[in-house]
Amino acid sequence: MLEPIIVLSARKKTSIARLNKNSKIFKSVIKAIRAKKGEEIISLDLRKVSEAVCDYFVVCQATSTTQVKAIGDFIEESVKNDCGELPFKHEGYQTANWILIDYINIVIHIMQPSTRKFYNLEEMWSDAVMEKHED
Repeated sequence: MLEPIIVLSARKKTSIARLNKNSKIFKSVIKAIRAKKGEEIISLDLRKVSEAVCDYFVVCQATSTTQVKAIGDFIEESVKNDCGELPFKHEGYQTANWILIDYINIVIHIMQPSTRKFYNLEEMWSDAVMEKHED
């Protein structure tokens, strides 16, 4: 079940294009999640966390494997159309309990509620600044 986390160990964070909440890619990701009715959307600002492999985690949940896949697909399509970016890597589409999409400086986690509760990324990265993205 931990296969999405392995993706993060395969590359290094870059400081070339530091992100913030106003970055086009960040806005595109949040908008895509909302469009596909992702729930409990939060971002974790990891820029001041020395162990972090990226600037932001965006975490959301969906109630079915179909919705998890739909959110992941739409994020990738939206970021490609809005920003011309393809993910460095993505994992988890086969089981769709947890899809991870890695754009180097922003990593998106789309999880089913039970998976999210079990791994509790918000607690694991509690030293990051968390923001809820409600409609």
